[in-house]
Amino acid sequence: MSQPPFRVGLGYDIHPLVAGRPCILGGVKIPSDVGPDGHSDADVLLHAVADAILGAAGLRDIGHYFPNNDATLAGMDSAIIARRAVAEATALGWKVGNVDLVLIGERPKIMAYVPEIRASVAGILGIEASQVGIKATTNEGMDALGQGKGLAVQAICLIYRG
Repeated sequence: MSQPPFRVGLGYDIHPLVAGRPCILGGVKIPSDVGPDGHSDADVLLHAVADAILGAAGLRDIGHYFPNNDATLAGMDSAIIARRAVAEATALGWKVGNVDLVLIGERPKIMAYVPEIRASVAGILGIEASQVGIKATTNEGMDALGQGKGLAVQAICLIYRG
């Protein structure tokens, strides 16, 4: 059975927000009094992107490649995670066609930083900024995200045979 010339993957990540942590989204440091907490730099956006790419390629999730109980990975730059996802997909003959991302949270407000985040994500993935979509929404005050206690990202990625 032949495989289609393209595939789609879905990624999701969520991190709590805590005081005193830098807020890094898509490789860009966003001014904020809170930042995502996690084992690496907790870039929730790049984590979701990496999982979308890995999923599209039929591979395991980022926890397989970068376990959160590995002390040597503490504080790691999440760009390394995203680049590894691209490398794993590339090794199987896939190229990233585009990614589309939705950041869900009450804070920080990112709209002024979207062009910089798009350019950063594109550079990390080796694609053009026009191939990166970024949107932000709130949870309208509902649940922990709506109360400003965390950030979540949904990501979708199209890959194609290169």
